[in-house]
Amino acid sequence: MKYDAILFDFDGTLTESGLGITRSVAYAFSRMGVPVPGQEILERFVGPPLIAAFQMYAGLDEEGARQATEHYRVRYRETGWKENRVYAGVAPMLRALKEAGCYLAIASGKPEVFVRQIAEHFGIARYFDKIVGITFETTHADKCALIARAMPEGMEPARAAMVGDRLFDMEAAKKMGLRAVGALYGYGTREELEQAGADEIAETVADLRRILLPGVAPERGLFLTFEGADGCGKSTQMKLLAEYLDARGYETVVSREPGGCEISERIRDLVLDIRYRGMSPECEALLYAASRVEHVRQVILPGVAAGKIVLCDRFLDSSFAYQARGRELGDDFIRQINAPARLAVPDRTLLFAGDPQVILQRLRAGENLDRLEVESDDFFSRVNRAYADIHAADPERVHVIDSNRSIEEIFSDVCADVNALLG
Repeated sequence: MKYDAILFDFDGTLTESGLGITRSVAYAFSRMGVPVPGQEILERFVGPPLIAAFQMYAGLDEEGARQATEHYRVRYRETGWKENRVYAGVAPMLRALKEAGCYLAIASGKPEVFVRQIAEHFGIARYFDKIVGITFETTHADKCALIARAMPEGMEPARAAMVGDRLFDMEAAKKMGLRAVGALYGYGTREELEQAGADEIAETVADLRRILLPGVAPERGLFLTFEGADGCGKSTQMKLLAEYLDARGYETVVSREPGGCEISERIRDLVLDIRYRGMSPECEALLYAASRVEHVRQVILPGVAAGKIVLCDRFLDSSFAYQARGRELGDDFIRQINAPARLAVPDRTLLFAGDPQVILQRLRAGENLDRLEVESDDFFSRVNRAYADIHAADPERVHVIDSNRSIEEIFSDVCADVNALLG
């Protein structure tokens, strides 16, 4: 390991927190009867202690700055802390550092209660040995004191690094004898990081990973598929999960079948076109297989190799359900024509299952139905039985999600399942 201990600033280093902070600052300005400045000034409040920032950028005396800070915290407690997201790639980087045995801590000039709340909410608190911030009564955050509290007892400073996006982080790291690593993707500038003595500067999270984990390739990502009869709600849940994972620092690829890349999307237009309802079952199955192999090679395998989480609306299970069983072509035929695409095996398949009649009614209530969606009740009965068989044959990979509930209840189960897979 390059470092035995790594301390991170929070805002602008681990999380992209500007939206919640600037909106809460604007709220404080308005409550103080002070004209709200432009976005360029508001963004200067991301990073430095608030009381000092209100004095510097609003021209308030210390008492006025304290009042403005209280107004800020009213909005931030209710809404601002949620207007946040972990930078893409941060979560797998933290996991890799933790698995390598590195001591990790947060040393933030933000109130510690907020840091903990946000870190817990976005799922990264588990990676840290210590989380350190200020109290609500703190007038001026002393970054050196925060670093001292966050450091493990007896640790040699030269074996530790401080990662941050502003000059306060770099200056404190140098004073405390730590290596100073600048996060240029945050809210600071290269000029201020260099002037403050940054030893290294990361332009992106990927750069930061290479600095902190030299020679360690990104770990393999995950391939998650979403299955179920048309109308089961899987597409809605996949969209929600993508937003959830993106906010928690995971890089995602959202795709679908048929489709996902240019050639496959053109095949999708053909195979689902209602005008070709008389297409033979064999032609349909072969078109799906052709679309899939291109999708696997252009999108799925490269995404997983790059450490991303690939979310796919339908995959090979759909061909077994719809063509092997629904069209009655048989499993062997589908297995044979899809052999080139079987290099990609889902790490988890979420199968959304509910009352078949309710799902069918929901489907038929829609507009502009495609070739498959207008099929008979008997066809969909065969599809549903096929999905039940797919789950029974591989219950470790295929997890059934009860879709006879509200979107929120279903999504809660989806998150629990995926979080367990992420570890």
